Amino acid sequence: MTPEQMRDASLLELFSLEAEAQTQVLSAGLLALERNPTQADQLESCMRAAHSLKGAARIVGIDSGVSVAHVMEDCLVSAQEGRLFLRPEHIDALLQGTDLLMRIATPANGPLPADIDAYVALMGKLLDPAGPVLEVAAPDTPAMAELQLEPAPLIEPVPVEVPVETPAAEPAPAPRKSKRAAEGGERVLRVTAERLNSLLDLSSKSLVETQRLKPHLATMQRLKRMQNNGLRALESLNVHLKEHALSLEAQEALEDARRLLAESQQLLSEKNAELDEFAWQASQRAQVLYDTALACRMRPFADVLSGQVRMVRDLGRSLGKQVRLEIEGEKTQVDRDVLEKLEAPLTHLLRNAVDHGIETPQERLLRGKPEEGLIRLRASHQAGLLVLELSDDGNGVDLEKVRRSIVERQLSPAETAAQLSEEELLSFLFLPGFSLRDKVTEVSGRGVGLDAVQHMVRQLRGAVVLEQTAGEGSRFHLEVPLTLSVVRSLVVEVGDEAYAFPLAHIERMCDLAPDDIVQIEGRQHFWHEGRHVGLVAASQLLQRPASQNNSETLKVVVIREREAIYGVAVERFIGERTLVVLPLDERLGKVQDISAGALLDDGSVVLIVDVEDMLRSVDKLLNTGRLERIARHGRQGAEAARKRILVVDDSLTVRELQRKLLLNRGYDVAVAVDGMDGWNALRSEDFDLLITDIDMPRMDGIELVTLLRRDNRLQSLPVMVVSYKDREEDRRRGLDAGADYYLAKASFHDDALLDAVVELIGGARA
Repeated sequence: MTPEQMRDASLLELFSLEAEAQTQVLSAGLLALERNPTQADQLESCMRAAHSLKGAARIVGIDSGVSVAHVMEDCLVSAQEGRLFLRPEHIDALLQGTDLLMRIATPANGPLPADIDAYVALMGKLLDPAGPVLEVAAPDTPAMAELQLEPAPLIEPVPVEVPVETPAAEPAPAPRKSKRAAEGGERVLRVTAERLNSLLDLSSKSLVETQRLKPHLATMQRLKRMQNNGLRALESLNVHLKEHALSLEAQEALEDARRLLAESQQLLSEKNAELDEFAWQASQRAQVLYDTALACRMRPFADVLSGQVRMVRDLGRSLGKQVRLEIEGEKTQVDRDVLEKLEAPLTHLLRNAVDHGIETPQERLLRGKPEEGLIRLRASHQAGLLVLELSDDGNGVDLEKVRRSIVERQLSPAETAAQLSEEELLSFLFLPGFSLRDKVTEVSGRGVGLDAVQHMVRQLRGAVVLEQTAGEGSRFHLEVPLTLSVVRSLVVEVGDEAYAFPLAHIERMCDLAPDDIVQIEGRQHFWHEGRHVGLVAASQLLQRPASQNNSETLKVVVIREREAIYGVAVERFIGERTLVVLPLDERLGKVQDISAGALLDDGSVVLIVDVEDMLRSVDKLLNTGRLERIARHGRQGAEAARKRILVVDDSLTVRELQRKLLLNRGYDVAVAVDGMDGWNALRSEDFDLLITDIDMPRMDGIELVTLLRRDNRLQSLPVMVVSYKDREEDRRRGLDAGADYYLAKASFHDDALLDAVVELIGGARA
């Protein structure tokens, strides 16, 4: 590419950015002018936006953009000077020009020359005071057929690179003229999403690492108390020895001991205070680092609303309705990943409110309502969640029609349907394919309804609830996390290991008495909210050995995903935690029933349950008839000794995954962080198998295996080398050192590791 071409490409990119910003200004301003055509500030901002786009298009040589922006500017200047009163047909035409400008700035979706000519001709007729007034019809009427332009989204999100602003910066409507912000403003940089995620991951790990100082502080405090007790004991000894004649040397030795102990106590006290101060400072700075990194991902809620006000207005007009969308909380900060995933369900709910909720002007007048319908969308923060409330003042849901539809679709007998409460009736609206539309239209009646909304919200680990008042309107209440980087979870214990269930998928927690468990068709169930819910053991799903449980009750987590609901029996509720999500290494593949990992405050690892995957596992067990019954009381009797395995790997992710896999098969597992740590463990404890990585600090795996084979006590211990290196020379090097088995880490997902362990030492029990 020549320098001239590079320059042109850069200008086109800037023009696209400017068009994106200025068309937002135009859309918002024109919708405001539609309600009050004489607002001077809105006329000024729209005129300036059109003028800026005309100049920018001229600079980059886009004549079509110049033509469109020029006639729009003329129209707005005429309105400013009082020569033209903006009527609905003018607003329609100006909005049409706004769409054209955005398409012109997006070459892949650019308009045809005929579209430009037709638009300029249309504006000429509208601006000619001597000419006839041309009525601009709604987009779906025949009068607009010749000038109908293919609709295009006002803003296309850029998925690869995201502009990251400092948390204090507000999104400015003015276009960005260069890579630097205007003088006096803040600088704006472009950072890839991957790099930003990496920064957030590192900051979250540093936050957790600071928590590991707490046990060291506790140890130092305990050591200080022990030393203080030692000093008192020495003083007591000195008192008793005074009754005996001591030699001068003994007295000097005793005095030296007292002095040294006092000095060491003073030094320990000083260092303990320094460590305490360091731990506090490190914790505070790590928290600020994490909060700042997280804030870099946050964007105002308004970013997802760029075209929604316009969409509601246009859809209402096409349906012959007058509708206004009011928005509160536009500056509410949300993770940009959450924003992207919210656009589809919000658009669906807004279209649903216009089509199903808001009545025609005639119907509203008959019911004593204003002609114009009102939809309100409110965003706010509550307890670490983004709370969205979408309400309308329409007709509400016809509950009797829902009841009839339930019977007609044979979802429930007429007698049962007649007894359903309002809440139960509304829940049917979230079923797949359920619709109250009698015929299919472009907007509704295709069977892709609120079930899709609920599914998308649940994918965000959120929830959606519908409330309504007949004749007065409906209200949707959505709660989603502010960010996908953290997840509010219930941490439980299964097989002496910690697992986390995202709260978004938990219906409730309960303690079941033995009498609460019933057998239906050979399977265990319990009664929950008017229905029998299947009961399964988490230990079987997660392949963990069931531990001794002497409790009189059974701890159960009721999980739901769409219509699938089960009770999962666990050993103990540890409590609710906000966990920083740590994705599993991609090279490990998909781990069954697990979505990610996290670290608890004490630095220990917890795996986050993939509820959808777990429910599929339940179905698989049911279909194969392998679902185990849960004992109503704890198991009695001692178990046979389990075989012990030492896992040596410097990667926390790999180390913990191997440990979980082996624990799930019933093996007793210890871990070491490098070869030196592993060598010390081998010399001090007994193991049945060693699993080691190759590349590690201090002592690598080859050195470790070599030392082991030279030791008379350890030389017969089976050894498996697990490494990312999968070349023949790497395998030969490991086997020549004395390993019995060489496995590539990429094979974890297909149970090759567990099969190899069984091949080397057999099952978990001795």
